[in-house]
Amino acid sequence: MNKFWIMLTHTYMNRLKSKSFLITTGVTLLLVIGLANFQTIAEKFTGSEGGDSQEVAVIGDKHSLIEPLQNQLDMQKASVDLAAFDGSKQEAEQAVQDGEYQAFVELTAENEIPSATFYANQIANTTLSNKIRDALQQLKVMIAADQADIDPAVFQQISSPVHFDTIALEENAKTEEELSEARGLVYVMLFVMYFAVLMYGNMIAMEVATEKSSRVMEILISSASPVAQMFAKIIGVALLGLTQLTLFMVVGFQAVKMNQDVMTGGIFEYFGLDDLKVSLFIYLIVFFILGYLLYATLAAMLGSLVSRLEDAQQLIAPMTLVIVAAFMIAMFGLNAPDSGFVTVTSFIPFFTPMLMFLRVGMLDLPFWEVGLSIGILILTILIMAIIGARIYSGGVLMYGKSSSLKDIKAAIQLSKKE
Repeated sequence: MNKFWIMLTHTYMNRLKSKSFLITTGVTLLLVIGLANFQTIAEKFTGSEGGDSQEVAVIGDKHSLIEPLQNQLDMQKASVDLAAFDGSKQEAEQAVQDGEYQAFVELTAENEIPSATFYANQIANTTLSNKIRDALQQLKVMIAADQADIDPAVFQQISSPVHFDTIALEENAKTEEELSEARGLVYVMLFVMYFAVLMYGNMIAMEVATEKSSRVMEILISSASPVAQMFAKIIGVALLGLTQLTLFMVVGFQAVKMNQDVMTGGIFEYFGLDDLKVSLFIYLIVFFILGYLLYATLAAMLGSLVSRLEDAQQLIAPMTLVIVAAFMIAMFGLNAPDSGFVTVTSFIPFFTPMLMFLRVGMLDLPFWEVGLSIGILILTILIMAIIGARIYSGGVLMYGKSSSLKDIKAAIQLSKKE
């Protein structure tokens, strides 16, 4: 048992001190801090909070259109100031190039219906042009309605969106508002689960392949059983992942706490991050741990079959495709969580961590369904651990080019000879 803890600690510390882990963790922490301050950063760049308005020159039929167009921009709270430009088009172009204006607009009116051409140094950023286009569209609608002698109140009633509510008849079904919040939250958490399982699973396979390529495995198998080695790596990388995720959550929580006044709406309200439910968070941890154990066992088993890092990626490609397939089905299920296809596939062990978590977040499921899926998943992990241990025992003794799943049979035969 003492050897097991030594190998576990070695795996944990070796990966903890690696440059790839430190760089990945540092970049992700910067991303977490950036997302927590997303609205503040966006406002700084767009100038929507205390910043200067964007000044746009106007030529053409500016005298009759500039004032009502500016009124529309003000009603939309767009930080755009229109300025009448008395020079020629060439002079307006030069003024924009010299930085006097952000852009200039050439307004024309045919039968009093406005149209415009927008000029700027670069048109890749459509934020400014879209603001002016939307304001001009509203102005055009108002002028057209006035020409048709339509009462403004009647026109407003016609153009207003239809009132349409959706009500679930089942007593425990989620409301449309709850579904919208859950959809965004599940979307974010599925991404976290997908990348984490993929990254840590690959890390285990690479760890085993690295030791075999350096012939360290020959020393290890003489001092400890291959099964102990396999589970030491799985648990060691699991603790590494737990350390990393804990660090992300602590930094993220502090960043959220510092910006809680700003984060009461916007992107955080859209993704449902301003109303986290404890039960959903518990389900996330349960399915994340079980999903990790399932794929980590599979990754360690496949990693033991190769003795070169170049072969490791090729051999774990099927596992990667299964994870990608589960993620794609989950993306489909965000809009149809109660479909028969999603329901059936949520009980397939390799899809369960993502799909059952999706259904738990989006639907009000009976506990027996969730319990059954977790039971099947745990049973599958135990079976995979038994089979994986046998394959691992033989696989670590195999050297040479191994890039086919057919080598599993050879590994099992080798394990019987021990």
